[in-house]
Amino acid sequence: MFSTFRLLPTAAAAILVAFTGCTSPTATNTDSSPSPAATGSPAATSGHSGHGGKGGININTAILSELDKLEAKLGVPALSNKIQASRPYAKVEELVSKNVITQAQFDQIKDLVTIEDIVLTGEAKDVDYMTKLGLMKGHLIVAKELLDAGKIDQAEPHIGHPVEEIYADVEDQLNERKIPEFKNTLIKLQDLVKAGAKDPAQVSAEFDTSMKAVDAAIVALPEAQRKDPKFVMQVINGLLEAANSEYGAAVADGKISAIIEYQDSRGFVIYAEMLYKEIAEQVAKTSPEIDKAIVANMTALKENWPSAIAPAAPVKTTEEVTKLVKTIESDSQKVVKPAS
Repeated sequence: MFSTFRLLPTAAAAILVAFTGCTSPTATNTDSSPSPAATGSPAATSGHSGHGGKGGININTAILSELDKLEAKLGVPALSNKIQASRPYAKVEELVSKNVITQAQFDQIKDLVTIEDIVLTGEAKDVDYMTKLGLMKGHLIVAKELLDAGKIDQAEPHIGHPVEEIYADVEDQLNERKIPEFKNTLIKLQDLVKAGAKDPAQVSAEFDTSMKAVDAAIVALPEAQRKDPKFVMQVINGLLEAANSEYGAAVADGKISAIIEYQDSRGFVIYAEMLYKEIAEQVAKTSPEIDKAIVANMTALKENWPSAIAPAAPVKTTEEVTKLVKTIESDSQKVVKPAS
């Protein structure tokens, strides 16, 4: 599934809160109460973001696409589902004692996992919020492509992911920002598709309603922030790292073995490119060479997903995709943190 790419550091704050007990699988990582400022990054907690430093992925609360980072790293098929099915964990070592992974595998990821929550504040919280909504959009984008292609069975999981995974992860922030509830809107669309999408016109109308609801939630952020290249590039990097993780989980033994993850990653890349186009003119004015490099690498990256229908063989290796994603991230840092 989708889950969660490393966002660039921001001046935003986050507080690490250690929980000695177990947390609910549906708990969110966001706290609506004010918190004292501390150095941090949304990378450490976002359900679809990467993680800098020890203890980034909360195995009790992370959504499947975030757990896919572990699946891709270890190369264990369906590991994300296995981790989720064995919740809750009182300590990370229970991944071994519950026979989810071996000790040798745990040793490879022990610095990436935690049972702690991190509370985000400031800009980091806003980046996390828009990134999660961007993941919703990526799922819906690829679902629409599959619906249009008549692949209703393949579209169904992508319609389901926003409501089954991401909504719960961002619900506290939606309430805090006074966004009208739209979970039932997403459920209505999901039910129509589960029933076979028998009325294409109705499905199309509900799809548009769902997408508009997500867009309305994004617009809750100040316009100046949504158009600020420094802010948007952090969201883009989050989406691309999620795509990278999903693609890593999709490919095994030189084949696309997990079609859903392939499609997830396509949706995230498409929306990341859409976001970049909205700020490209600004970036080009101040940093033309950086804009040129980002556009070229984004174009090369998109070539990996020729359509929503997975090709017979991967267009690019996972290593090639990772290199492109990391290059875009490196270039974007010159936008986010320009040299003084």
